[in-house]
Amino acid sequence: MKYFILTLILICFCSVQAYPQGRPAHDKPNIIFILADDLGYGDLGFNGQKYIETAVLNKMADEGITFSQFYAGSPVCAPSRAALMTGMHTGHAYIRGNKEIDPEGQEPLADSLVTLAELFKASGYQTGAFGKWGLGFVNSEGDPTRQGFDEFFGYNCQRQSHRYYPGHLWKNQEKVEFPGNQPGHSGIYAPDIIQNEALDFIEKNRDKPFFLFLAYTLPHAELIVPEDSLFTKYKGIFPEAPFRGNDYKIGHTITGYASQAYPRAAYATMVHRLDSYVGQVFGKLKSLGLDENTLVIFTSDNGPASEGGADPVFFESSAKFRGIKRDVYEGGIRVPFVARWPGKITPGTQSSHISALWDILPTLAELAGNQVTHSVDGISMLPSLTATGTQRRHPYLYWEFHEQGGKQALRKGHWKAVRLGVKEDPAAPIALYNLEKDPSETTDLAERHPDKVRELDQLMKEAHKESSLFPFIPPTTNP
Repeated sequence: MKYFILTLILICFCSVQAYPQGRPAHDKPNIIFILADDLGYGDLGFNGQKYIETAVLNKMADEGITFSQFYAGSPVCAPSRAALMTGMHTGHAYIRGNKEIDPEGQEPLADSLVTLAELFKASGYQTGAFGKWGLGFVNSEGDPTRQGFDEFFGYNCQRQSHRYYPGHLWKNQEKVEFPGNQPGHSGIYAPDIIQNEALDFIEKNRDKPFFLFLAYTLPHAELIVPEDSLFTKYKGIFPEAPFRGNDYKIGHTITGYASQAYPRAAYATMVHRLDSYVGQVFGKLKSLGLDENTLVIFTSDNGPASEGGADPVFFESSAKFRGIKRDVYEGGIRVPFVARWPGKITPGTQSSHISALWDILPTLAELAGNQVTHSVDGISMLPSLTATGTQRRHPYLYWEFHEQGGKQALRKGHWKAVRLGVKEDPAAPIALYNLEKDPSETTDLAERHPDKVRELDQLMKEAHKESSLFPFIPPTTNP
């Protein structure tokens, strides 16, 4: 009996040694999906940014894979996030625009939809969302905790996320108030406390497979950062024109953004701060022995904004591409994408695979071992990420934008079709661009290639299915 007990102790000891503190005793990979807010393709060093330091993300690119032709789900927040969560493009998606609900929140995702988080839950994952939601007000069917997330902490409402020193945040359905906050001046800087909660989620779930959705609000306007050494680093190195905004107090509903004396320095600091948050995530993974079993993906919800004093022209935030947020030109929808997974993704890889945010659901569902049985527009990117198997390709990508008169865009191969003023004239002329030769979309080739215009026009008609919740094309003209 004594030897039997000693043998059991030895087995337990060896088991502990096999799994260092925090190392999960399971073979499912952890997944961390990081979504920046209004970060342009050109805002990161590995895509050519000259003024802002992004050392962590540059290293992530060196140790992983970058995609040069990855697209957001939409040129604005809510529909882009809906594409991520449901795997549907804006011609089919339930949420197709920023539809506000008073006093706080946006149009909820329907309960009937199958979300990315729900697929992870079905595969035995712990799920957490931290940052900005914008897909359903608290206690609605679109509440993140009713769409597959075990935990949520941050801004439920994307309007509230304009304020970096807010009066409150939400922890699941609990309103966490910050009575000492003075907007734009002092108190609790929301991105910092959200980051701490996210790191705690990793710590708590280190022995279980987890899916962490990090929906950072940086660098979305307003341009406000703590008066710390990082802000001091960028102050005075750029020519500045102070931004005069609509200053406010906690509880006020005044629209607009707070004033900022150093808007360029503030923007650079916000991007740099975002980079440092990603560094903290990697540090946490390594300290817990989770680094090699975790896939980390980083991208943005749409192109760069010009609100609140932001200056995408100065920073060349759209890189060589035309347009910014709310445009269906490349600058509004082509976004940075980098993924890292030691031992699974070849370091320093660059991919030109054409893909979009609605591809993430089938990609991560496959990794989690969950088969997608319902209809989605996305195609798994896993073969491109891991250089295994054969990569399926989209016949085309499609976007529609319901503001500014209505816009449509469709990409097939290197051809890109753009139609503006859709709500007034659904048959408005299409502009045609060859992205291989003209990535900046400067030369309209529609007159030279009428057959291609007709082909892409027909694909636009096929891609759009009218929505009563987000009407776009009048029924008399809708195919």
